[in-house]
Amino acid sequence: MSATRYTYLGPEGTFTEAALRTLPEAATRELVPMVSVPAALDAVRNGEAAAALVPIENSVEGGVTATLDELASGEPLMIYREVLLPIAFALLVRPGTKLSDVKTVTGHPVAQPQVRNWLRTHLPEALWESAASNADGARLVQEGRFDAAFAGEFAAATYGLEPLVTEIHDAENAETRFVLVGRPARPAAPTGADKTSVVIWLGDDHPGALLELLQEFAVRGVNLMLIQSRPTGAGIGNYCFAVDAEGHISDRRVGEALMGLKRICPKVRFLGSYPRAGVSADEVRSARPGTSDAEFVAAAEWLARSQDGRA
Repeated sequence: MSATRYTYLGPEGTFTEAALRTLPEAATRELVPMVSVPAALDAVRNGEAAAALVPIENSVEGGVTATLDELASGEPLMIYREVLLPIAFALLVRPGTKLSDVKTVTGHPVAQPQVRNWLRTHLPEALWESAASNADGARLVQEGRFDAAFAGEFAAATYGLEPLVTEIHDAENAETRFVLVGRPARPAAPTGADKTSVVIWLGDDHPGALLELLQEFAVRGVNLMLIQSRPTGAGIGNYCFAVDAEGHISDRRVGEALMGLKRICPKVRFLGSYPRAGVSADEVRSARPGTSDAEFVAAAEWLARSQDGRA
């Protein structure tokens, strides 16, 4: 395995590359762009790279389904950290292009909902066609296949383009969450501001099936930050659920919730416990009464005393 190589959703000039370069270790790694999220993750699976950075959630569009599906299937991988990146688009064009010249536009499918209103107002007649990534859209504009691309302003120089309009976003404070993914290993020690990600499969479809899953978290005071259903491919109505929960697997309440899920679900895939981006331990709310580690330990000790006749 190449311990010095990180892959990412390419080509050069993507928001994913910009997010990856915010990591301190990126300065000492070989950063290799890949054509797709599956290709970036497969490079980790087959040992060509130590880790991959891929988008997993957008504050406007929600979960990135390509990443969620890849993490739920195939050889298991694990999330080690996350990166939050503010997102604003630029309309990149070949030099000399005016707004009135733009008849065709391109960008990543996740970008379209973030610029839809701007397009409706400023380029109502322009035809949209999706690209593999925003930077790939910029490359297609460079090649003359489209008039303009929505991408990061930083991609303009890479592809010999000009930012015709900058700071385009329909939603203020839009951001995308990226995750650094590697092969499974022991999770890093808890920081006090952590997140745990899992994928859960329903055993069978019956009234209250999802509620039963959620109760495993609720009764232990574990707050959920994301839950998204994804089809399993086994037919209509067959779903798994991608879940992000506050806390670390070493926290008693989180560990017991996962054990409860493992008892009632045919399959649970642990995707990792890792530090939350931009959040310190001081900002994390205290555990609800009865759900702290100390209270779990005290309850276990009481049970042991009761079993020994010492209660």
